[in-house]
Amino acid sequence: VLKACTSKKDLFLGLQVHGIVVFTGFDSDEFVANSLVVMYAKCGNFIDSRRLFDAIPERSVVSWNSLFSCYVHCDFLEEAVCFFKEMVLSGIRPNEFSLSSMINACAGSGDSLLGRKIHGYSIKLGYDSDMFSANALVDMYAKVGNLEDAVAVFKDIEHPDIVSWNAVIAGCVLHEHNDWALKLFQQMKSSEINPNMFTYTSALKACAGMELKELGRQLHCSLIKMEIKSDPIVGVGLVDMYAKCGSMDEARMIFHLMPEKNLIAWNIVISGHLQNGGDMEAASLFPWMYREGVGFDQTTLSTVLKSVASFQAIGVCKQVHALSVKTAFESDDYIVNSLIDAYGKCGHVEDAVKIFKESSAVDLVACTSMITAYAQFGLGEEALKLYLEMQDREINPDSFVCSSLLNACANLSAYEQGKQVHVHIIKFGFMSDTFAGNSLVNMYAKCGSIDDADRAFSEIPDRGIVSWSAMIGGLAQHGRGKEALQMFGQMLEDGVLPNHITLVSVLCACNHAGLVAEAKHHFESMEKKFGIQPMQEHYACMIDILGRAGKFQEAMELVDTMPFQANASVWGALLGAARIYKNVEVGQHAAEMLFAIEPEKSSTHVLLSNIYASAGMWDNVAKVRRFMKDNKLKKEPGMSWIEVKDKVYTFTVGDRSHARSKEIYAKLDEVSDLLNKAGYVPMVETDLHDVEESEKEQLLYHHSEKLAVAFGLIATPPGATIRVKKNLRICVDCHTSFEFISKIVSREIIVRDVNRFHHFRNGSCSCGGYW
Repeated sequence: VLKACTSKKDLFLGLQVHGIVVFTGFDSDEFVANSLVVMYAKCGNFIDSRRLFDAIPERSVVSWNSLFSCYVHCDFLEEAVCFFKEMVLSGIRPNEFSLSSMINACAGSGDSLLGRKIHGYSIKLGYDSDMFSANALVDMYAKVGNLEDAVAVFKDIEHPDIVSWNAVIAGCVLHEHNDWALKLFQQMKSSEINPNMFTYTSALKACAGMELKELGRQLHCSLIKMEIKSDPIVGVGLVDMYAKCGSMDEARMIFHLMPEKNLIAWNIVISGHLQNGGDMEAASLFPWMYREGVGFDQTTLSTVLKSVASFQAIGVCKQVHALSVKTAFESDDYIVNSLIDAYGKCGHVEDAVKIFKESSAVDLVACTSMITAYAQFGLGEEALKLYLEMQDREINPDSFVCSSLLNACANLSAYEQGKQVHVHIIKFGFMSDTFAGNSLVNMYAKCGSIDDADRAFSEIPDRGIVSWSAMIGGLAQHGRGKEALQMFGQMLEDGVLPNHITLVSVLCACNHAGLVAEAKHHFESMEKKFGIQPMQEHYACMIDILGRAGKFQEAMELVDTMPFQANASVWGALLGAARIYKNVEVGQHAAEMLFAIEPEKSSTHVLLSNIYASAGMWDNVAKVRRFMKDNKLKKEPGMSWIEVKDKVYTFTVGDRSHARSKEIYAKLDEVSDLLNKAGYVPMVETDLHDVEESEKEQLLYHHSEKLAVAFGLIATPPGATIRVKKNLRICVDCHTSFEFISKIVSREIIVRDVNRFHHFRNGSCSCGGYW
């Protein structure tokens, strides 16, 4: 009766039976007392269980086994070990059941050292040949990760049973030694032991881990023959295997055939869609799951949030957030981190910040998501500030944090801070991480130091297509087109095939170096040589190359022969070329197409206005500007950034908000005098405002990039390189004046504009006048 109470965990009935035991005097019987100890313990009442145990006058090994086996069963592992030691000290010799319980306790706690001691104890007491103890040892060694010891114990079993095989195979799978697991599975099939449902479940996990779909199918066929295909554990294993092997149609088919779909099955099929690029399908399964009344857990919500983040469905993100609040999951660290990541990737950085700041436990994952969000949406300074907070909290970064920080530095052109992140990458041992290495190449290239980028590239141990593309793209942006093409050739020699991004970089390299013939060759051969059909980006590059070379007829012919409708980047390239050559006809046509595609974009109107102005068509200029005013379209203001002593400073045209404005303008006056003496003449014809010439000179004089360079001259040591980033294309006058200034002050000035890098040294620019 007490065993029945224990099985049902019916403490109320157990108390009644206990009363009868006391009334009838059976409480002095050791067997009955042991049963009472077990009943109270398994019903969760450990205080009374221990009190009854202590009341047993003469406790045998069976009594001790009853007590600590219950503690092991309920995961009170340290207490179980203490009782075992107490039993041994009391002079009672443990039997095979005592040792098996202790081995299970070591398996649960992951204490391999104590496990070895118990193993030695079992050999000393002569229980090493006991099947029960041997199986427990195999299971323990496998679970704590000592697979070699697990296999050694397994091999010493003269006639391993199904439990032995399952323990060693499951242990190999647990620690991702899937090849071992499948070898053992084949050996088991060759023996006289037939695999059962648990064996097949482990084998399916091994197939999933190694993406062995065909072997997984063979196991599926075997399960159908065994007529256990409807078992929920097997069903989950099959869905997981097919999903991880990329066969979502088969995974969904198995899922639909399952008579009872539990929470684990739903989580696996949703995760499977996410892993195989089916973000929409993953998100759409959740409402169905919710309607089925299966419930959900943090794994479900986290997976759905990841899928939502991938296709930036902010509405769904907010609904899942509301549901997590309603079901009290919003305080779960796993959900908090997923919400920060989802809001960040959906562009709602303020919501991500709010959740981050309200979180009670800020960990590495949360910081990574927040820093990534800041970096992706142009808030690099906030990303760097958060990293300083991480250091204050003594949270060490991982390679992903460092990569996001490098991207933030790249976007800010914060060279000095990027170098500090590089130091941390070395300090924390991430130099062998390809992800971090690629980010270093990208950061140095975008901060104007292509030589540092090249050094970082040479230190990447396994250079993949991302590494090569980053370096080729960097060389292209710096106008080193021939070097970029040489590197492309080297990449092909190394057996790395390009992707569409690499080929965009190759065409950009040709563009920035004016290599029209080479560009045509690469554009025309990309499908034939690499099986990559030209996309909008490739056509835009090619049209830009032809336009910049003044080959408007060829450019228009290419637009007409495109296999798809030209997008904004294509027409934008033509408009830009028309501005360079003052081609009003092409400019008007390109602008009209852009008005239809992006009517709200002010830059199209500005460029068209500039084309009209350069052609002296002031009535047309007035019409464009009137249209912009009536439709409240504002020209994007020119802005420049410069990093000095780990801080990034921003300048706009005519800016006087800086604390050192007086010094900056004084330096501009000083430099202006030196420029005039050196023969520089302000290029007032490049200023298209309909104002007096003296006013045009003043406007050119106060451009944001000139202010940034002037600040660099007063705030950095003599001879130091000045690095400036501009959000628009550098104007011709600024370009010419920087050539003069670089020679006058004996400094290198690096300007990163919206198109490329300009390295001004000794009176000339790296672009060679082609930009």
